[in-house]
Amino acid sequence: MPVPAPAPVLTCAIIDDEEINRLTLEHYISLTDSLQLVVSLDDALQGLNYFRAGNKVDVLFLDIQMPQLNGLDLLRVLSDPPIVILTTAHEDFAVDAFDLRVTDYLVKPFDYARFSRAVQRALQQHTAPVAAAPPAAPAGPPDHDLFVKVNNKMVRINFDDVLYIEALSDYVIIVTDRQKYIVYTTMKALDARLPFDHFVRVHRSYILNMRRIEAIEDGAAVVPGGQHVPIGKSYQEAFFRKLNRI
Repeated sequence: MPVPAPAPVLTCAIIDDEEINRLTLEHYISLTDSLQLVVSLDDALQGLNYFRAGNKVDVLFLDIQMPQLNGLDLLRVLSDPPIVILTTAHEDFAVDAFDLRVTDYLVKPFDYARFSRAVQRALQQHTAPVAAAPPAAPAGPPDHDLFVKVNNKMVRINFDDVLYIEALSDYVIIVTDRQKYIVYTTMKALDARLPFDHFVRVHRSYILNMRRIEAIEDGAAVVPGGQHVPIGKSYQEAFFRKLNRI
């Protein structure tokens, strides 16, 4: 019987000017077998010098509001940033954060369970194979497009391209093959207004495009890019009734 490959261990750094927040993150990291803390810094300028000196980590836990240089500006000047999980007391920066392609956005105070979900995303991103960009999807009929309000403008989204929708606090993230859209609405309101039968609520925090499922394993649906969308126990019966299977 083949021996399973060991789980990857990601090296990580913390940059946060508040000591209590650094100590909390250091404690959470110490509880997580898949993480190894390399450095914990209290200033973004120190972080800039650390990375410009050629140091590298797999994951960066980064505060936003810091004196002299904030976390978002640090990301803008780094030429090759690691996987980034933002940690902040403010929700106002979510749109800017996802424009910078961060992996997750943790609003303080967050518990270990929420921290673990962010780490799982980082692990998936770290282990996902690098692939060529998928070919452009053919334009869908007009009724597959919806306009959604993103950062004070209306954006047309072809929902054939959507993989899943995730609720985070008082906004949702619409995830496609190429981009994430931050929409300020509740999951309940969006679920009630989506006109597509193939979008199904599979979890308290997730709506899934059934047409983009590649596999189902370990209580989750696998979508392109190797991303796993959890299927909540209370949603499983309805989900499997709707699923076309042999």
